[in-house]
Amino acid sequence: MLFPRPYTLKEIATLIDCKYIGKDNFPVLGMNEIHVVSSGDIVFVDHPKYYDKALQSEATVVLINKDVECPEGKALLISEDPFRDFNVLTNHFKPFLPSELNISNTAKIGKNTIIQPNCFIGNNVVIGNDCVIHSNISIYDDTIIGNNVTIHSGTVLGANAFYYKKREEGFDRLLSGGKVVIEDNVDIGAVCTIDRGVTNDTIIGEGSKLDNQVQIAHDTVIGKNCLIASQTGIAGCVIVEDNVTLWGQVGVKSGITIAKGTEIYAQSGLGFSTEENKTYFGSPASEARERFKQMAYIRKIPEILEKLKNKE
Repeated sequence: MLFPRPYTLKEIATLIDCKYIGKDNFPVLGMNEIHVVSSGDIVFVDHPKYYDKALQSEATVVLINKDVECPEGKALLISEDPFRDFNVLTNHFKPFLPSELNISNTAKIGKNTIIQPNCFIGNNVVIGNDCVIHSNISIYDDTIIGNNVTIHSGTVLGANAFYYKKREEGFDRLLSGGKVVIEDNVDIGAVCTIDRGVTNDTIIGEGSKLDNQVQIAHDTVIGKNCLIASQTGIAGCVIVEDNVTLWGQVGVKSGITIAKGTEIYAQSGLGFSTEENKTYFGSPASEARERFKQMAYIRKIPEILEKLKNKE
């Protein structure tokens, strides 16, 4: 998430009322999660296991809950609760804006685009030309939709990320300040849910097709010309490269990469990054040919046991 203008370290520290290490005028350009940070960003860390990763990341400002040595060329924001203060910053720079209209006055809708009845189009939404938005669709704030996109009834674009911190009093939600981007020539089936990014974008690439009842979680990036069948669920921060096919009821673990040309057979559970142009099956998934061999061997077990019994 880029800030509307460059801020100074002192300004950010004042917003969250914390001490800092670094020059008052140290530049702060935005804030992001660890997997998408770049120079000028704030990243937060609140567990010793991840201190080194955050301190050595591309982020130049680290929001941390411990006094540590500040890496050269970086700055620190010392907070009792980085998770809470990251939320404070998100709420400051990207607050929730209630809408009183079904289609916001700030939404931009292209030529020849059809919006069917009972849709909600939020603030600052952009929809391109020649799209068809069927009835009972909710498109949350800041969503960007390209040209020639079709979205079927019951779909929700831009819901919050499923991202929580467990506290004694219950679960605390990390606020979502990112958006959803749907590129040109995408088809999205009925009752799909595509969550907005926490600080960055959830993206569905050009020419990709989603069946009914598909879930795409926060900050996941789907490449071009992918096919995703019904009841597939993809967790957050997944990279799906071009020309990938995921058949029905596939489940995908967070933070992995599905390489170009991968095919995942139905009802598979994928927990690791794949290799290009390979096919996978099973739960946990493995290379399909190898899995089918294993299944064939298992089917032979009764026959083998019977032969051993006869030898006795």
